[in-house]
Amino acid sequence: MSPIALSPLAPETTPQLPIIDGLKISTAEAGIKYRGRHDVLLVQFERAAQIAGVFTRSRCASAPVEWCKTHLGTGTARALLVNSGNANAFTGREGREAVETSAKLTADAIGCAPEEVFLASTGVIGEPLPAQKYAAIMDTLATNGAATSEAWEAAARTIMTTDTFPKLASQTFELEGTRYTINGMAKGSGMIQPDMATMLSFLFTDAPLPASILQAALSGTIDRTFNSITVDSDTSTSDTVLLISLPGDRALIKPADTSGFEAALAALMKDLALQVVRDGEGAHKLVEITVTGAESEASARKVAFSVANSPLVKTAIAGEDANWGRIVMAVGKAGEPADRDLLSIYFGDVRVAESGTRFDGYSEEAASAVMQRDEIPIRIDLGLGSGSATVWTCDLTKDYVAINGDYRS
Repeated sequence: MSPIALSPLAPETTPQLPIIDGLKISTAEAGIKYRGRHDVLLVQFERAAQIAGVFTRSRCASAPVEWCKTHLGTGTARALLVNSGNANAFTGREGREAVETSAKLTADAIGCAPEEVFLASTGVIGEPLPAQKYAAIMDTLATNGAATSEAWEAAARTIMTTDTFPKLASQTFELEGTRYTINGMAKGSGMIQPDMATMLSFLFTDAPLPASILQAALSGTIDRTFNSITVDSDTSTSDTVLLISLPGDRALIKPADTSGFEAALAALMKDLALQVVRDGEGAHKLVEITVTGAESEASARKVAFSVANSPLVKTAIAGEDANWGRIVMAVGKAGEPADRDLLSIYFGDVRVAESGTRFDGYSEEAASAVMQRDEIPIRIDLGLGSGSATVWTCDLTKDYVAINGDYRS
């Protein structure tokens, strides 16, 4: 595969994440697909960690996803093993054997049960995962862990596929008078429309919270963050978000007020989700689409995704063309309640259409100026009710075709 240029929407600097006690990060090159770069990540937990997860709803889910879903019910984990370059999806019996081998090699190296090892894979679908390659590097992975800022960045780079930059974020919050941290990483660039995306995200906190609270917070936040982004409307086989608490030797707590934790988690997940969109394959524009005035929130989301996933809308944005007629088309095809004569459309603060026709004060110059920005807000008011939703997407460029046409080579 040809090298991919850094996204023009990439952040200027990579965040420096703080240390979280109780975990060790190590990476290595196993040669699963790539040569000359690390492609395996191991995160070890010194003591049993609490874990929650949300996964793809694809009917063709990968073997690692099935493994994680099977063992999530225990609520505890000792390690996370991730590889890039091979999704271990649509691999049948070989895929199931590969996850068993991966978990056993990890468990033997760090001294835990295989069921305490959680797995994730990302990359090409349909190719058997050569899990035996882990044997040559597992002892090194198990003994060379760290939790420095450099280790966090190395981890985020290791899980990249068509990503052009590592995706990291951190938040702090307070529970019962004590300050805690959440660190997170993600990968994702294409095959992005959650439930969730060709996306992996791993979130870690030093707050001693039980799995039940972690799961409730994660499930309650996912729709407003990772499930509100799309690059190309395609749902992956491998999407995995894991939220892990490292209580150490502290007793687990069930605070009466978890709003601080939930707000910090939501902010961190939104940050990572938008980084995924900023790194959309071939993207040059970050687009925020807000639908208001719908009959319900669910209806607003469907209309917003209809606009966000329209190739005609996305290519107009790529060409910096203020073609609001394509927005009208995408609203109309969504299959949700809409009245042409009540519809209003805004590019940024520029009103371009209202009451079923072009706005009387419409300025092509002002609308075009909005389309030339790197970040473009589009608002659609349906005029029917109080339902609203926001989703994020990117433009569709020739580079998207080039990247995906060359993906397996």
